[in-house]
Amino acid sequence: MVYRLKNISDQVVVVTGASSGIGLATAYEAAERGARIVLAARNEAALRGAVQRIERTGGEAVYVVADVTKVHDLMNVAGTAIRVFGGFDTWVNNAGIGVFGRLDEVSDADGRRVFDVNFWGLVYGTKIAAAHLRGKGGAIINLGSVVSDVGFPVQGIYAASKHAIKGFTDAYRMELQEAGTPISVTLIKPTSINTPFPRNAKNYLHQEPKLPPPVYRPEDVAHAIVHAAQHGGRDYYIGGGAKLVSLVNQRLPALIDFLGARYIPGQSVSGRLSARPPGGNMYETVAGGDVHGESPHHVMTSLYTKASMSPLASGALLIIAGVAASAVLGSRRKGAVR
Repeated sequence: MVYRLKNISDQVVVVTGASSGIGLATAYEAAERGARIVLAARNEAALRGAVQRIERTGGEAVYVVADVTKVHDLMNVAGTAIRVFGGFDTWVNNAGIGVFGRLDEVSDADGRRVFDVNFWGLVYGTKIAAAHLRGKGGAIINLGSVVSDVGFPVQGIYAASKHAIKGFTDAYRMELQEAGTPISVTLIKPTSINTPFPRNAKNYLHQEPKLPPPVYRPEDVAHAIVHAAQHGGRDYYIGGGAKLVSLVNQRLPALIDFLGARYIPGQSVSGRLSARPPGGNMYETVAGGDVHGESPHHVMTSLYTKASMSPLASGALLIIAGVAASAVLGSRRKGAVR
C-alpha cells in the first residue's frame, strides 16, 4: 500500500485530548515543525492557552471544545478543520481517561465511561477521519499502550479498553488495505509516561497513584506521533521496556502474570495518602495545560523509540530484543516454570 503522506510542515493535524499530556505535547511539536493544528478537548481554558502559546511562537492553531463520546462534537471538530484550514491530513485519537482500582471495586458505570471515552471516542474519530481522508489519503494515529498487549492489575479496566483499541485498529487497518484506501493507520504503544495521567485519573485506592518505572518523557510519544504522520508505520512502542515485555508475554505469559501480580500493585501507589477528590476527570474537567506530570521516578528519554524510527536501527533493535527475550526465557526454563 502506497500512502500519500505530506511533510509535517504542509499538514493540518487534528489532536483530540489536546489539553494536557501527550496530546498537548503533540500539538506543540507539530506546530513547532510548521503544521497547522486543530486542538480538541473538554477543557476550554487549557485549549485557549495552548492556542495562544502556539500563535505566540508563529504557529497557526484553532481549538474546539469537544467530548469525544459525542459524535456531533467530533463532527464539529472535523468541520472546523475544513472551514478554517480547508481540511486535515492527520487525525490523532489521543483522548483518554484512566481509573486506578481493582476490578472488583470499579463500578460498572465507571468501567463503561472508560470504554465510552477511550474506545468509542477513538472509534468515532477514526471513522470521521477516514471519511474525509478516503479520497486524498492521510494518516490516522491511535493511542494504545503497552497494556494493549499486557494486562496490568490496578488498571484492569484501562488495560481492557486499550486491548479493545488494538483489536479495532488492527482490523480497521486491514479493511482499508483490502479496499486499497491510501490511509496510514498507526497504533502508538507508550509505557509509563510522565504526564498528569495519575493525577487526573479516578482513584479507588487509599494512596495517591503513580505509574510504575521506567518512566519516559511525553515528548518521546509526540515525536513518534509526528514521525507516523509523515512516514506511517504499523505501530511504535515508546520505551524499550514496553517492547521487551510484549515479546516476553508472547512467549511466556505466565512469567508476566507472576511479575505483574507481584510488583505492579505496589509500584502503582506513591506511599502518600490520597488528599484530592477521587473523581479525577472521569466526568468533569480538571485543571489542564500541563504536558508533564509529577513522577517520583527518574524520567528517561527512550533511545529505543528514536532508533525504532530508523529502518536500519529498527532491525538491529529487534534482533537485540529477541536475544534479550530469549535469555529471559532460557533462564526461566531452567527454573520451576513449566
